[in-house]
Amino acid sequence: MLSLTQKFFFSLISKPTRSFPSIETKVPSFIRNTMSESDHTPQFNSPRLVVKKVLAKLQHEGDGAVVRRGIGRNDLRNLDPFLMLDDFSVSPPAGFPDHPHRGFETVTYMLQGAITHQDFSGHKGTIRTGDVQWMTAGRGIIHSEMPAGEGPQMGLQLWINLSSNDKMMEPRYQELTSDDIPSTENDGVEVKVIAGESMGIRSPVYTKTPTMYLDFTLQPRAQVHQNIPEAWNSFVYIIEGEGVFGTKNSSPISAHHVLVLGPGDGLSVWNRSSKPLRFVLVGGQPLNEPVVQHGPFVMNTQAEIDQTIEDYYYSKNGFENAKYWKSQ
Repeated sequence: MLSLTQKFFFSLISKPTRSFPSIETKVPSFIRNTMSESDHTPQFNSPRLVVKKVLAKLQHEGDGAVVRRGIGRNDLRNLDPFLMLDDFSVSPPAGFPDHPHRGFETVTYMLQGAITHQDFSGHKGTIRTGDVQWMTAGRGIIHSEMPAGEGPQMGLQLWINLSSNDKMMEPRYQELTSDDIPSTENDGVEVKVIAGESMGIRSPVYTKTPTMYLDFTLQPRAQVHQNIPEAWNSFVYIIEGEGVFGTKNSSPISAHHVLVLGPGDGLSVWNRSSKPLRFVLVGGQPLNEPVVQHGPFVMNTQAEIDQTIEDYYYSKNGFENAKYWKSQ
């Protein structure tokens, strides 16, 4: 029988509790970046290939917002340490009003427009096109994310799990404007390094769970060969255009697909189309821990989820400010 606190919270969040094993790949490491149409020599002894392709499908989230969810659905429940990937589009008056998080990090990367964020600890700010907010929810955050302009405000939001040792850490933020994000260009390839390192440049972002997050744009006939650390899981999300991933003889894959990468020394990508190809390459060190999720709460056991629901309902253990706060 459900407790009073559980019944209350189930009425707020309709997503069911989910307990599932993490999807893991083991990957050897070899580091190299090369871009040139004339260079057809494979850059890796064993290139990572696409082992699963998932089309991110439209669904409604928040209050009238629309997202394309690529990770965090039946086709791809998670990819340790990644819990969710949404390609969102939101126009006023829709948005993501006050809601809680515990046990993981959210990374919001604006592709177009602006989103204003505020939380129950007094933190408030607006991220605009090309900006990134890296929020570590830790033991508890309640916040809102609302459009800050007319028309569609578009971006990507990635959820990254925290280890059991870090789930109850104090919340924190890292916010970078587009000018703060290192970028470079060579032979028709541009990369913006949100986290990690590529083409000789490194992001200033500190990631609690070791992570790389690279935004690539390849002009027609360009190619790129990117290392991925040996033991990490990784995926690609195609923002626009189409490209060939893994091996030169693979079929082109179009926008809005998540590509789960298998084991290998690194990823090779070719743009054989007449239009630019833009994609993000994301990799992370797997935690290899149980995942029990109830909506915006991600812990390791059902008992911890029950405790989180109680903490949220009674405004304690990280949610103290919830009792008096409402976004403006």
